[in-house]
Order: sequence, then C-alpha cells, then structure tokens
Amino acid sequence: MSLDLCQVKQAEKPYFIENINTNIYSVEELCYYLYENVYLIDDTIMNEALCDWIRDELGLKKLYRQLYDHLDRQDGIVTFILPIFREIGYLSPKQMREFTERLSRLEVQPEDARAKLKGDYLVRCGMYPSALNEYLRILKRQKPGNLGSAFYTQIRNNLGCTYARMFRFEEAAECFFSAWKNSGTREMLRKYVSVLPLFLNEEEYERRLQELGDARQDAALFQEYNVQICEEARAKAAQIREGDRSLTQQLEDIKEEYRRSVNCMLAES
Repeated sequence: MSLDLCQVKQAEKPYFIENINTNIYSVEELCYYLYENVYLIDDTIMNEALCDWIRDELGLKKLYRQLYDHLDRQDGIVTFILPIFREIGYLSPKQMREFTERLSRLEVQPEDARAKLKGDYLVRCGMYPSALNEYLRILKRQKPGNLGSAFYTQIRNNLGCTYARMFRFEEAAECFFSAWKNSGTREMLRKYVSVLPLFLNEEEYERRLQELGDARQDAALFQEYNVQICEEARAKAAQIREGDRSLTQQLEDIKEEYRRSVNCMLAES
C-alpha cells in the first residue's frame, strides 16, 4: 500500500461514515477505510451522498461522474469501488488484484450472507450494537429456503453471543432457546442452559430446566461442566489475591478469568 500522503485537497466538510461513526476528510482516508473494512462496504458508502461529497468537497469531478454512472446503472461493488483507488494509485498492482478478488468474492454472496459477514466483522471490532442491528435485519427479512435453516440458526446463535457480550443475558437466552428449538443441537442447548444462571434465581432456573423435558439430562451435564469452570475461575482468582501483585493487576486478572469462563460457556461455533 502506498504512503498516506494527501495527493488532493482535504474536504472542509467531512463525509460521515455511518458504520463506524467516523468523519473522513480526504480520498486517501476513504481508500484506507474501504481497504481495511471490506465487509462494511454497503449502501451506507455506495450512494449519491458520497458521489456529491467527492465532487463538491474534493473537486474530483471526473471521479464523481464515473461513480455516479456506476451507481445509476447499479453496476455492483467491484465496478463502483475500484475507480476510487485508481484515482490516486493507492494500491500497487499486486494489491489491486488481491483486493479485486476479495471484492468479487463478496459480491457474489447472497444479501443475507454478506450481512452476516458484516455483523461478524462488527462483533470482532467490538461494535456490538451495530452487529445486533445487522443480525436482527437478517432475521426480519428471513425467507424460508433462502439460505437454509442452518444459516438462520447460526444468525440466532451469533445474535445471542453478541447479547451475552453486552451482558444482556435474558435476550441472549431467548436467542439460544430459539436456535435450539429450530436446530435441536446440543450445542445450542448448552448455550441456553449456560446463560440462564446469569439472570435467573435458583427457583426460576430450576423451573426452566424442568420445561426442557427429555433434554433435562443433557442440561444436567452442562450444569456440572459450568460449575467446574466457575470453580476453576474462583480458585485462580484466590491464587492471584494471595500472590505478590498490585491491586490493579489482580483486578485485571480476575476480569480476564471471568471473560474466559463466560467465553467457555458461550463460545461461538
């Protein structure tokens, strides 16, 4: 990738990138965003507002006409995005070929599959509210037989895991329960059972387990496993407290152990 030295003027009025809540001021910054966040390329960036900004704020009228024509003809991601990089020679020929291949693979994916890739990427970046919106939109427009029931079970799973990372455990449980009812897999049942103690008292927890019917036996095994994980986490925290460490380090280690124990219970498949 070439050095990020501004070759054209910077904008007085920035372009706001909705996906990451960030303003950009130059075509170089736009190229950097597109290259590093390929899964976030959608109609929030491929639109008339971006074309107008490139014309009015950057003075790139030729590029504006190219992009606007591609947008008007609905030419697709590859055709729309690549002229932006060519405008300033942002990528080497090898990088351009590799980037084109990445875009092409993305473009042939069904709409919901692209949205899932976007949601998963947002989770990895810690942008949980935005990821939730993506997963919920996928489920809202779900069509029977579109991508198969296993795909939408995975969406419910990822939605539940995202809720859990935000400490919204009741909503996470609803997602895992729905995924289990649709798939019947032990993995979805494990996640459902694992998250229940995080927001239910003992009486309500036992009632939920009774409602599982024949699956109660599997739930009991998951209980034992989760208890073991929690005991190991408490033992580790006790060792840290007894060690010769600063209070700040102790707290950080305890937090990390807690995150590890929750991830063990709720880890995405």
